[in-house]
Amino acid sequence: MGHKSGMMFREKRAPISARRQVRITNKLGLHARPAAQFVKRANSFRSEIWLLKQGKRYSAASLIDVLRANLDCGATAVLEAHGVDADEALEDLERLLAEFREQEDT
Repeated sequence: MGHKSGMMFREKRAPISARRQVRITNKLGLHARPAAQFVKRANSFRSEIWLLKQGKRYSAASLIDVLRANLDCGATAVLEAHGVDADEALEDLERLLAEFREQEDT
């Protein structure tokens, strides 16, 4: 029974909006393979997620949008999410961006 009540709690969470600024630190920026990984991860959440850069909004769930955002090394953008898992989504995506940097260094 404990497991079932946990699921009910999950379903009842209210959608929230969350934002955080991120900086792209890996040398190649958010292109090709890192962008594909980023989009795949963004799609694993229930929240809608966007990248905001220079007043434009790009869907984090669309590879073409992420590539169009042109996030080179050193670029900053705002990650914005709206949904029941918005906080977790942004935390996870921010961690993923940091991992790209670490992958390059190894």
